Amino acid sequence: MVDLDSEVPPLPPRYRFRDLLLGDQGWQSDDRVQVEFYMNENTFKERLKLFFIKNQRSSLRIRLFNFSLKLLSCFLYIVRVLLDDPTQGLGWSPIIWVNRSLPLWGLQVISDCDIVGFSSFSLKGNIWEQILRIPFLLEIINAVPFIITIFWPVLRNLFIPVFLNCWLAKHALENMINDLHRAIQRTQSAMFNQVLILISTLLCLIFTCICGIQHLERAGNRLTLFDSLYFCIVTFSTVGFGDVTPKIWPSKLLVVIMICVALVVLPIQFEQLAYLWMERQKSGGNYSRYRAQTEKHVVLCVSSLKIDLLMDFLNEFYAHPRLQDYYVVILCPTEMDAQVRRVLQIPMWSQRVIYLQGSALKDQDLLRAKMDNAEACFILSSRCEVDRTAADHQTILRAWAVKDFAPNCPLYVQILKPENKFHIKFADHVVCEEEFKYAMLALNCICPATSTLITLLVHTSRGHVKLFSLCFRESQQSPEQWQKMYGRCSGNEVYHINLEESTFFAEYEGKSFTYASFHAHKKFGVCLIGVRKEDNKNILLNPGPRYIMSSTDICFYINITKEENSAFKKQEKHRKNHESKLSYHGASRLPVHSIIASMGTVAIDLQDTGCRSGATLALPAEGGKEGRRPSIAPVLEVADSSSLHTCDLLSDQSEDETTPSDDEVSAGLEYAKGYPPYSPYIGSSPTFCHLLHEKVPFCCLRLDKGCQHNYYEDAKAYGFKNKLIIVAAETAGNGLYNFIVPLRAYYRPKKELNPIVLLLDNPPDMHFLDAICWFPMVYYMVGSIDNLDDLLRCGVTFAANMVVVDKESTMSAEEDYMADAKTIVNVQTLFRLFSSLSIITELTHPANMRFMQFRAKDCYSLALSKLEKKEREKGSNLAFMFRLPFAAGRVFSISMLDTLLYQSFVKDYMISITRLLLGLDTTPGSGFLCSMKITEEDLWIRTYARLYQKLCSSTGDIPIGVYRTESQKLTTSESQISISVEEWEDTKDTKEQFGCRGNHRNSTSSDQSDHPLLRKKSMQWARRLSRRAPRHSAKTAEKINQQRMNLYRRSERQELAELVKNRMKHLGLSPAGYDEMNDHQNTLSYILINPSPDTRLELNDIVYLIRPDPLTYVPNAGPSRKNSFCNTVGQDTREETQL
Repeated sequence: MVDLDSEVPPLPPRYRFRDLLLGDQGWQSDDRVQVEFYMNENTFKERLKLFFIKNQRSSLRIRLFNFSLKLLSCFLYIVRVLLDDPTQGLGWSPIIWVNRSLPLWGLQVISDCDIVGFSSFSLKGNIWEQILRIPFLLEIINAVPFIITIFWPVLRNLFIPVFLNCWLAKHALENMINDLHRAIQRTQSAMFNQVLILISTLLCLIFTCICGIQHLERAGNRLTLFDSLYFCIVTFSTVGFGDVTPKIWPSKLLVVIMICVALVVLPIQFEQLAYLWMERQKSGGNYSRYRAQTEKHVVLCVSSLKIDLLMDFLNEFYAHPRLQDYYVVILCPTEMDAQVRRVLQIPMWSQRVIYLQGSALKDQDLLRAKMDNAEACFILSSRCEVDRTAADHQTILRAWAVKDFAPNCPLYVQILKPENKFHIKFADHVVCEEEFKYAMLALNCICPATSTLITLLVHTSRGHVKLFSLCFRESQQSPEQWQKMYGRCSGNEVYHINLEESTFFAEYEGKSFTYASFHAHKKFGVCLIGVRKEDNKNILLNPGPRYIMSSTDICFYINITKEENSAFKKQEKHRKNHESKLSYHGASRLPVHSIIASMGTVAIDLQDTGCRSGATLALPAEGGKEGRRPSIAPVLEVADSSSLHTCDLLSDQSEDETTPSDDEVSAGLEYAKGYPPYSPYIGSSPTFCHLLHEKVPFCCLRLDKGCQHNYYEDAKAYGFKNKLIIVAAETAGNGLYNFIVPLRAYYRPKKELNPIVLLLDNPPDMHFLDAICWFPMVYYMVGSIDNLDDLLRCGVTFAANMVVVDKESTMSAEEDYMADAKTIVNVQTLFRLFSSLSIITELTHPANMRFMQFRAKDCYSLALSKLEKKEREKGSNLAFMFRLPFAAGRVFSISMLDTLLYQSFVKDYMISITRLLLGLDTTPGSGFLCSMKITEEDLWIRTYARLYQKLCSSTGDIPIGVYRTESQKLTTSESQISISVEEWEDTKDTKEQFGCRGNHRNSTSSDQSDHPLLRKKSMQWARRLSRRAPRHSAKTAEKINQQRMNLYRRSERQELAELVKNRMKHLGLSPAGYDEMNDHQNTLSYILINPSPDTRLELNDIVYLIRPDPLTYVPNAGPSRKNSFCNTVGQDTREETQL
């Protein structure tokens, strides 16, 4: 029988009863081996290193203990010196032997024989390197003799230089500071360490010299510690009184040695300290954490800091009273240049502006700037870079770095290219330079001087009110009337206030928006332009008469100052003498809206409007002409649909835009309205526009070359009904798309659409052509404004406006302000060749505005130059505002819009309002900016207040300003700004030729200039007459000068005209229209923002309007939606208005 035990195998270990109860632990412990891994060598030496050196916290404790022992040993040495009696020994014995008590000996043994310092050589590095180190030698000198005295008591009174432990204490202190920085995870300050080393070195030298001299003089003068201290201080300070001197040669030798050591060591320490101080000055050091927690600051991140950028930021930022206590920390990777350094040394800025050299991509530098505690971070792009896309990429990385480091810090970012904007959508406020630039230049073509209007609105008028109150007192010396009006109105800004908290608008709760706007302007002189509901973030500009004001609405208004800084006083009814001085003596008999500037507060005289009504504003009967004049209807509190769009103000019943003519149908010019099907970049705001039913082939977009679809090769062949708008640019960037969209917006009348010609230096790419081929009457041509033939081919003689965009390749130059040189000279050439062409120029530097349409001998321009210098000395933010090209809107610099980003820190709505005004954003229910022209038939309205009422009661438009053009008049007073006779006569002769009224005709015959012989004889006659005339005959000399310059100028203009006509004939173009281009008129134009109600309207005034959204009035009926939409747009989108 087989043994069962031998046949049945035993159970595996995991199935044993013990394993079933305990699980698999026993099996695992039997089969697995536990392995310990060490980051360092597991030896006793490495463990000591880890504890004493590598471990930060234990190493810090050990070094602190060692430092305390060294200080204790020095203290015990001083105690031993004070208790010792040096008179007991004779000869050299007091130097070798000292009196040391047993307790004092025991304490010194404990303090000097520390194992840490003695055994440190075995823990680090090579043994011979450790033996030759000075700290180890000092340890041997101080510790070994005390160890020997333990075993040999006879030597307990032997002198040991324990005072040398001060150098070991200095070494321990340096190591302790390093460990301290490592333990708290902070980067140590090199300046702090160097100062600490210098102070400790100086103290150790003095202490060693004191103790050494005192001990050696035990065998000589027996000096005390105080006497030795006195001697060392007098010696090291190079004073040397000589009352205390060493007597024996060892002490003298020690003094020589210590002086030599001091002369070697201290200069090295001072040199290192000076170097670190200079580097600290360059880098800016750190912004204090305590200051960051107790004071408010903002951070400005830039690639390179220019003086103009810095001053614009500081002047605009600190223009607000509540920002006076803020600090500005500038974080820039480059060194501070000399100009910036000089400015920041001015006491006004040195106390509030801190410059740090560093990068926003480094957390260390962001920590230095205390970005996590900052109130805001402004990140500005470098627009002077040759590669603007690369500049945007740097800005994007800076924004990402700041957002990663300080997520709660508000970001204000400036970007250059619109295609890069979507990368920084997370930023709180973004300003895209090319978007704003092209939209503003486009509106300049249909609403003159829009760039100047926006620039004045976004600048802070810190000194303008005070300045122009001064102008009133000095009116006999400098400013003319237009300067007073222009300067006073330029102080208007956009402010906001809650309706229920406002004195201006609280009484209009429950009334229509237009009613509130009109009556607030009539009573207080403020212009209500928009509202925002409490539960909505969108701002509505002029939501129209159907919008009812609510108590929770936020009102946005234009005024000389905000309501909180205003004081109100009621005007008495029977102050006849006062009214006779303030009221306007005209047909309107309206009291003047008086604004009195005093110490930053505006006092407003409230007009008594209780007994006034709309009927009183009707035209008086005694001043009437033949025919019936319409009266002005009152503005209704609640909108009545029957009263809207019934006035002749905007409607023209003779033409219905929605019904195209036969010519338009045959030519295929019937346009559709919709959103552009293709956008050249991500992030563009969709805008309802006039579009073609089918996109134009790319070959038909080329203006100067025919194709299989048409054979036109110049602008005249197209036979455009409206004048051209020519844009001269270097490349067709994506920002140029924003120039086309506002000019093709749906609210622009079709009959007023101007053809757009893009004059490009480089051919556009395909994706840009794919974006513009849907827009009607948009063409391009490859050419340059340097070439006269290219200008003539693109139709400059048929153009209404010529927009010259600053070229990216010329924005950077070795000399900063020379970046605009080529643009300025080209525009000057255009101005001389086509004097009546409206040229709108973009410059890189605003300071170069003075060179636009430059006239070297124009006294008027020279006087304005002096006025600009005075403004600059007074610290004005807009010192160039009185320059005629800027006032007229003929020149623009994108750097002037930098303040838009700065103002958003205080007024977070300014970017949104500006985008709505420029048409970059379209909010349902929000109005748009347009203009209307005052004609002779409209002068019966007489004043701005009556125009305000007329617009509000009929169409719901809100006027916000007036663009006025005046002829320059010759003044004879020397104390007033005048125009030179030469330039006056230069511009008057063509006026006389075309019969302009009101001009004084020159006595010189116009056909003398046609014959060179007659012109030569006339000049000879003028010279002889000037020699014979008496010196006191000023009129004769003036007339001769006029005649001479007139003949000279005539000849120059004729030469230029002959050149242009010859080129036109050579190109096969008719020169018929060129003569009109030379109709140069000597005029000046300026803007009146929110003028006073009694401002008199003048002929050819252009009024800026915020017109309600036409889509607001579209009925909701389904089948007739399209027709009603077209009818409404046709009635509501007239831009040039006959009142």
